[in-house]
Amino acid sequence: MSLSAVHGTLSSLKSCQADIGTGMDIVTDVAMDLAETQDEEMNAGIREMEAMILECAKLDREINYFVDVVQQVTAEVTAQQPEAMFSLSAKVKEQFTERIARLSDADLHGHQKVVAFKESIKNSSKQANQESAENIEELDEDIAVTQSQVNFTCPLTQVEMVNPVKNKKCNHHYDEAAILGLIKTRHSQKKKCRCPVVGCGNTDVKESDLIPDQMLRRRIQSQKRQNKWT
Repeated sequence: MSLSAVHGTLSSLKSCQADIGTGMDIVTDVAMDLAETQDEEMNAGIREMEAMILECAKLDREINYFVDVVQQVTAEVTAQQPEAMFSLSAKVKEQFTERIARLSDADLHGHQKVVAFKESIKNSSKQANQESAENIEELDEDIAVTQSQVNFTCPLTQVEMVNPVKNKKCNHHYDEAAILGLIKTRHSQKKKCRCPVVGCGNTDVKESDLIPDQMLRRRIQSQKRQNKWT
């Protein structure tokens, strides 16, 4: 197997991984719709979707480990004689099997998308209960629109977020691509990434602190649809 073929395979796997993430977002959206109906019969459907999310998280984790093992083994064999390439597949299989055997399914509940799924379902149910139990007075339309625009604006790009993520430490929101780019830039400079929200005391934003906010994403999409028809 040539190195170019290995790199091509890894590239395909990463594309597949991106598709898995998109699928998990779609499943979460559907589950949120079910949670908002407040129908007891829908709970079974939500549980099935949570099981789907966990299976996707497991596959995502395995792809991460596989890519890591391949890159590690490839680096080792390229430093050796050319004949070492013939044992590449066997070495990858051996190390990947060893790593997977040490994993626990319980760890999947800490996967970013799984955490986001559970939080989104909880928030959807809570919001539906509040709307049905309370008769809340509507805010002045102009004020509501202004607040929505502020909430939907990324503090980094100063434009409406596309894929909002919430920092679980300081609860601030950013567009995913923008904050990940900032973290990468700061780390390349050997610096910590400070929360870009003015006045925030969080001086070390990490990728592991970011959780996709499906509720906010749905609100942004809803606002876009309303603006389209007005």
